[in-house]
Amino acid sequence: MQAFIEKFFHLKSRRTTVKTELLGGTVTFFAMAYIIFVEPAVLSMAGMDFNAVMVATCLGAALICLLMGVIANYPIAGAPLMGENFFFVFVIVKALGFTWQQALAAVLIEGILFMVLTSMKLREVIIDAIPSSLKQAMATGIGIFIAFIGLKWAGIIITDASTGVAIGNLKNPAVITAIIGLFITVAFVARKIKGALLWGIGATALIGLFTGAAQYSGIVSAPPSIAPVFMKFDFSRILTTDFIIVVFVLLYMEIFDTIGTIIGIGEEAGLIKDNKLPEANRVLFVDAFGTFIGSCLGTSTVSSYIESNAGVTQGARTGLASVTTGALFLLALFFSPLVKMVGGGVELGIGSGNYIYPITAPALIIVGFLMIKNVVKLDFSDATESLPAYLTIVGIPLTYNIAHGIAFGIVSYPVIKLLTGRGKEASILMYVLAAVFILKYALVKI
Repeated sequence: MQAFIEKFFHLKSRRTTVKTELLGGTVTFFAMAYIIFVEPAVLSMAGMDFNAVMVATCLGAALICLLMGVIANYPIAGAPLMGENFFFVFVIVKALGFTWQQALAAVLIEGILFMVLTSMKLREVIIDAIPSSLKQAMATGIGIFIAFIGLKWAGIIITDASTGVAIGNLKNPAVITAIIGLFITVAFVARKIKGALLWGIGATALIGLFTGAAQYSGIVSAPPSIAPVFMKFDFSRILTTDFIIVVFVLLYMEIFDTIGTIIGIGEEAGLIKDNKLPEANRVLFVDAFGTFIGSCLGTSTVSSYIESNAGVTQGARTGLASVTTGALFLLALFFSPLVKMVGGGVELGIGSGNYIYPITAPALIIVGFLMIKNVVKLDFSDATESLPAYLTIVGIPLTYNIAHGIAFGIVSYPVIKLLTGRGKEASILMYVLAAVFILKYALVKI
């Protein structure tokens, strides 16, 4: 068996061993397993069943990991993406008024389009159309947005009628739990501990058992039913302007995430040769198929995770590491009581209807921190590049809407280029996108 594994995954040619790959895949799992707790908590805000989403998350992650390992033979793991899940809830469902079933239909169509674009090798055209400054700004803005939501989930920030936001009740035991958990998680990240977010969630959960922020209800049980979210599509809005724009934005977000992830991991693993990543199309196709199958299972965009880099730094170089990660996600299906304890909300005041999520909130705050590093890639000496990026960065959190912030950047970029006599620097597609967004705000109620 070991000889077959070594030959199938080309272990010798990539200078690795079975032991190294198993270790790398395990480290990757612990680096990204926080999504098992966070994804159900996020999508449940859209009205989706918590336990069913947990099952969909584990199955979607397991499938893309297994396919990435067997078909592409790359040490890249995947799961529902942070950022896209918030776009699913706060933009598609809450801002645009979609049902979660209609939102799943948009994710399905986006996955199909990504597969088509990958098959036709048109992804380069799409990627090149958006300037690098806006790509970095989108990641930064979403990072700040996620951090802001994390602070609200922790109860550190609350909604205020006069000022918009205000400081929360820092004496509340659940809020104190989140604050302590945040400092512990920061310490883990600063010490570069592998799986820092997961260990931070675990430490916060232990504290929550003593403060009452978490209620123990067991650890292991049979997997919950996926039926409440499985194949629950609603295509009734498929021909509307909102639906088309949502699909387009989802597609762009996944393309940017995927390309950045596979290039970054390919560089770290030494797999890029002559400025090219061998079998990149296979990686992209598996990634697109992951989104397609994830929507069928009942979760938001499933794609490659930059956290795969944790396993690569441990020596992972082949798909055997991804297969290992996928197997561990399947095993996680049997720990739904633990997931419920960690990801469940705490009501601030009996009957208030105001819930916070103190166990997972620290992880969100740190995820935001990890995403805003893209801001250092901006060229602030060129105002025609940095100002649209700035509008995107501040627009996303301050409108509490990812789509609006992206629109700020896409509309302002060609306009500023034109006004400064540099209109040719913006692609034709950028002008088309700007026109679409202008028409959207002028004619369509959001």
